[in-house]
Amino acid sequence: MLLTITTTHMPADDLGFLLHKHPAKIQSVALTAGQVHIFYPEVSAERCTVALLLDMDPVALVRNAGPQGSDFALEQYVNDRPYVCSSLMSAGIAKGLSSALNGRCKDKPELIGVAMPFTVRVSVLPVRGGEALLQSLFAPLGYTINAVQHPLDPAFPEWGSSRYFTVELTHTLTLQQLLSHLYVLIPVCDNSKHYWVAKDEVDKLLQKGKDWLETHPARELIVRRYLKNQRVLANQVLEVLFQHEGTNVQEPDNIAEEDQEPTSLPIHERRLQAVRDELLVAGAKRVVDLGCGEGKLLKLLMTERQFGYLLGMDVSYRALEIAKDKLKMDRMTDKQRERIQLIHGSLTYRDQRLEGFDAAALVEVIEHLDAPRLKALEQTIFEFAKPQLVVITSPNAEYNIRFENLPAGQLRHGDHRFEWTRKEFETWATAIAVRYGYHVSFKPVGDADPVVGAISQMAVFSQPVPQPGLE
Repeated sequence: MLLTITTTHMPADDLGFLLHKHPAKIQSVALTAGQVHIFYPEVSAERCTVALLLDMDPVALVRNAGPQGSDFALEQYVNDRPYVCSSLMSAGIAKGLSSALNGRCKDKPELIGVAMPFTVRVSVLPVRGGEALLQSLFAPLGYTINAVQHPLDPAFPEWGSSRYFTVELTHTLTLQQLLSHLYVLIPVCDNSKHYWVAKDEVDKLLQKGKDWLETHPARELIVRRYLKNQRVLANQVLEVLFQHEGTNVQEPDNIAEEDQEPTSLPIHERRLQAVRDELLVAGAKRVVDLGCGEGKLLKLLMTERQFGYLLGMDVSYRALEIAKDKLKMDRMTDKQRERIQLIHGSLTYRDQRLEGFDAAALVEVIEHLDAPRLKALEQTIFEFAKPQLVVITSPNAEYNIRFENLPAGQLRHGDHRFEWTRKEFETWATAIAVRYGYHVSFKPVGDADPVVGAISQMAVFSQPVPQPGLE
């Protein structure tokens, strides 16, 4: 298996200093079941390429594979491990390029933080999930991906394509960032590991992913696959990644809700009730709560007989587990369980499970997304899912000056990517309505201040009702 890393950074041969590997030498490092050979196919001030070639011993792989769970006795001998880039390549990176992976450079330490243009070529990479998986893993990190899928057998094209790709990745970033991405994501693509996954892999994943994994949109898939789908270990990592998000991403963590009048309900409850009322008035029966968090809206809707089926979706497993506990789903009767379901998913990817609903609700959710990702969210909801009614609430940025403990310019929640004024929110929502053929109306949530408006704002999107006899 072969991985090459090329840079055109000037001078390009600085790559040798960063890797602690002399370009004039071929160096070999022993692995548990083979060797990794490190050499430079090309070296100049304009262009430099380093190659990692793994020479694996398939018999040694079997002898050191740890507990086996296969019912097929020959599977451990007849496999693709020695020939494809997988967790074996991660081991080669960790053993052969440990200094660069850990951000150390003795001779030119100033290079450690320098972003350089890199092109990575991986031959070949098994991808269980196809090119769509490659895009979901590497594109959010800024990579441009060029993937060529190989046929099962060129002599028999009717057999179709294999799961193997030759992958080329280009990006400008530091070498340490590049190596940490490859170390984690190559075995995630393969969805397999050549060694027994134990608790020490939790620390490895948190260490290598500390600067990027927490904000990656596919972080939970990455965690599960990296840890070989061991739920206990995966939950340990997710607990660490989610510790800064609070127990419910929908609720603000630093605004002075006590400033509400003593006789009024907390603002979050008022938001939920306002959304519930819109759903009731519209006659919705099948409702999906997108970004359901702890399931507070779902719990409120469960008390209304009108809602025959409720679906809650969130990107966080931890939030879904909390929702399951708070909804007491383990104590529900079979009939009650048929009425509600919780699923894991992302709002920025098309999901057929979201189609066919009368209404969708997003309560204080959109501001947790990076603004460039909103376009994908719009398509997911308004182009693909297409519910008859969509109710969205979001903080009103103009109201922030009313919070005495909130410094000027600071957002209400540490995970908020933005907070919009009423005009900005209405401009965004109106454009969506025009683009996808909805009507939209706007309502304040909470007591309206005559100067800055209400604490939250609501947009109610509805599809026009067809008139009989009209095309």
